[in-house]
Amino acid sequence: MIELRRSGGRLLRIGHRGAGALAPENTIDSLRLAVELGCDLVEFDVVDLPGGTLALGHSLKELAQEPASLDEALAFLAGTEAGVHLDLKARGVEAEVADALRRHDLVGRTVVSSFQPASLRALGALEPCVRLGLTYPEDRSGLGQRRVLAPFAGGALAGLRAALPRRIGKLLARAGATTAMLHWQVISRAIVERCHALGAPVLVWTVDDPDRLRRFDELGVDGVITNDPRLFTAKLPP
Repeated sequence: MIELRRSGGRLLRIGHRGAGALAPENTIDSLRLAVELGCDLVEFDVVDLPGGTLALGHSLKELAQEPASLDEALAFLAGTEAGVHLDLKARGVEAEVADALRRHDLVGRTVVSSFQPASLRALGALEPCVRLGLTYPEDRSGLGQRRVLAPFAGGALAGLRAALPRRIGKLLARAGATTAMLHWQVISRAIVERCHALGAPVLVWTVDDPDRLRRFDELGVDGVITNDPRLFTAKLPP
């Protein structure tokens, strides 16, 4: 099964939507570039298109002109050494996801993340061998991506950060998850230590700043998700 803890003291390098800052995100070209840049895992989003096809995209409004299917993405990654980080945006498609992972012999190399505990529980019941990660917190309005509103989002996230070490055990248990996928603004030494005490690796999203990367490396997180995988080789030792 995929190892999500630090390997030899080095944090895991995870490409967000492939290499989203360097190629059109959630495309095969972006996934390929993340692999070429040495990512340990390649993250991509999965949505359910009208008609029932599972495809790469952050939402139905954020799709490539010709979206790659989930099968195409898994077929590509199956031919590489990279781990798979599948971020599930669609609901009610857990059986199709489990079947696709089995077809491509990727169950043991995949972690599936979601904001939705029910989706993770459903997938875990269908395929107990796949790793599950709870993504937290859910940013329904996208405030964290809006620079003008970022201070307000940061204030709300500060409160979540203070409470999270007390809550994370119940949150993970409710989802049946064994990995914490946490936004960088809720990361603290206390949450890293609490997750590790629970046996849960900590993967941080989405970090594109070298100073933040160094800080989270020092805090002992297990992996960092970035839009620009060049960040790792430029700022961290091999």
